[in-house]
Amino acid sequence: MFFAKKNPLKSRDIISINDLSKDEIIYLLQQAVGLEDYNPKLLPDKIIASLFFEPSTRTRLSFDAAAKRLGAQVIGFDNIDTTSLKKGESFKDTIKMIEQYADVIVIRHPKEGSAQLAADLSHVPVINAGDGSNQHPTQTLVDLYTIKKEKGKLEGLTVGFLGDLKFGRTVHSLASALGLFNANIVFIAPKGLEMPAEYLKELQSKSVNFSQTADLLNVSQTLDVLYVTRIQEERFKNKKDYKKVAGSYQINKEMLANFKQDVLVMHPLPRLEEINQDVDETPNQGYFKQAGNAVAVRKAILASVLGRV
Repeated sequence: MFFAKKNPLKSRDIISINDLSKDEIIYLLQQAVGLEDYNPKLLPDKIIASLFFEPSTRTRLSFDAAAKRLGAQVIGFDNIDTTSLKKGESFKDTIKMIEQYADVIVIRHPKEGSAQLAADLSHVPVINAGDGSNQHPTQTLVDLYTIKKEKGKLEGLTVGFLGDLKFGRTVHSLASALGLFNANIVFIAPKGLEMPAEYLKELQSKSVNFSQTADLLNVSQTLDVLYVTRIQEERFKNKKDYKKVAGSYQINKEMLANFKQDVLVMHPLPRLEEINQDVDETPNQGYFKQAGNAVAVRKAILASVLGRV
């Protein structure tokens, strides 16, 4: 039963994947297995505040679905134009007000460090749903769950990250987590969008095995998982710089012949042109499975943080 192990996450903030130990990650993934097709009303007396200062589809709606599947109610916003922030209310005052109404705060914000600031201000747990180009820990847990489900294991896989590794917060979080499972990581990026030096130093300090290249086909036969990210136009200060790299790679069905037959193609979504729709019906497609798995994982996160498993 998924109740069997003692919950190590009760009343905890989840701001960075680095906040979680390997055992705690495994604990959450095990809870997600138990909750995937099971919707016990664990949270009928709980209110989740969903504060999205930045656009979202999958993260916001999967958290909402997870909360409601467990019997909780959801309050919040996904457009700051409808809030007192539009009138000049400070971020601090918004958080101090919201904490009076909810048992946990789920927050997405375009500025790095905003989730940690919210946690510092709030007396209820805060879950980071993405802060700028920094971290996206709950997406990492969804990604790990999907890899384990599709590949049968997490240990010792070779995972390639392709695309915008500079601004891609999902990559920053997932690379760190995979290091706990002895992964071999290959970073594949257009010039100017390489993995930031501070994250490479972090991986080196943890003795994570990684390499970098600009040539996908040179490493394609080594990959168990290919994790593709879009080039994020909204993160570029100069649109000319974006246009230089936009459309610089695309995975399509024909290209898959250059990979292992069972390579798992993942993407945090939304996608633009980086994965052709002809990949959707192949057995390699993993990105819609990620989106579906998000509800089970976020049920596990909410139930654990709120102390109901």
